[in-house]
Amino acid sequence: MIGALMLDIAGTELTQEDIELLQAPQVGGMILFARNIESPQQVRALTDHMRQVRPDILIAVDQEGGRVQRLRQGFTLLPAMGRLGEHYIHNPQQAIELAEQCGWLMAIEVLAVGIDFSFAPVLDLNDVSDVIGDRGFAKNMQDIVPLADAFMRGMKKAGMATTGKHFPGHGSVKADSHVAAAIDNRSYQEIYDKDMQSFIQLMPQLDALMPAHVIYDQVDPNPAGFSPFWLQNVLRQQLKFDGVLFSDDLSMQAACVAGGADARIQAALNAGCDMGLVCNDRAAACTALDGIQQLALPNQQRLERMRGKIPNIQVGTTLTLDENWQSVRKAIEEFKNSF
Repeated sequence: MIGALMLDIAGTELTQEDIELLQAPQVGGMILFARNIESPQQVRALTDHMRQVRPDILIAVDQEGGRVQRLRQGFTLLPAMGRLGEHYIHNPQQAIELAEQCGWLMAIEVLAVGIDFSFAPVLDLNDVSDVIGDRGFAKNMQDIVPLADAFMRGMKKAGMATTGKHFPGHGSVKADSHVAAAIDNRSYQEIYDKDMQSFIQLMPQLDALMPAHVIYDQVDPNPAGFSPFWLQNVLRQQLKFDGVLFSDDLSMQAACVAGGADARIQAALNAGCDMGLVCNDRAAACTALDGIQQLALPNQQRLERMRGKIPNIQVGTTLTLDENWQSVRKAIEEFKNSF
């Protein structure tokens, strides 16, 4: 059974404390960060060990491209998705092909080292938000949709589920929700017409969503990830979304409005999230775990859809896969060298 808490570890292998936490029924996921990564071989050994301890664990990573990719040493470095958006203006067909190749290449490498999925792609507008910026494909929905659709098509071809973030849109908010409260003063209609459209149009391709730690104060007083209005009324009822809802990291500053880590994860799950993330703070993760002991386990069918098609292969210190991987990797490298 998959629990409702996703947490992290400090090092490149499991400690005894990590093992004990992994065995807790309400722990359902592990997310890896750059500090957990030495080489493809080491990551695969780590994820294999996690599954020996807890066979049903879901393992995730942030591997978007550009400045947000945790797997670096021995892996392909992807361009920021914003570079694809810039290319799309001049050569849309080639940009779409490259987007699909990037999605496939990212997914095939992540799966090869035993990680189920990456929290990708970012569907936010590349607008005023510095924390989003070129993590977003483009400045408008018309360009985001074909590129993100192709990227997700590549992910699915490789055997990986997709996660769109940060619903209903973080790109129009200047504040960085990692370090400050982020407030969007626009009306629901403005948000719907501008930021939400990429999420709505791509919903058939989305297996999961991550709501933003943004307060849309003309709509609801709670950040979207703590809001039954956004998660249940809008996503589940109006938009009929039946995928997984992951909270954004509940250790982020913008999540502090809900109180301590136990109150935060309770708020996220009660609002409609299936799984809450508590990262980079082991004490907070333990507090969150204590806070959900009495809650029912999340929807298992939904969460099972996030399980990746992990190949049964031996991985070396540098990732080397098949001829298709080599040719796609070459195409991406040529694109990166072109700007």
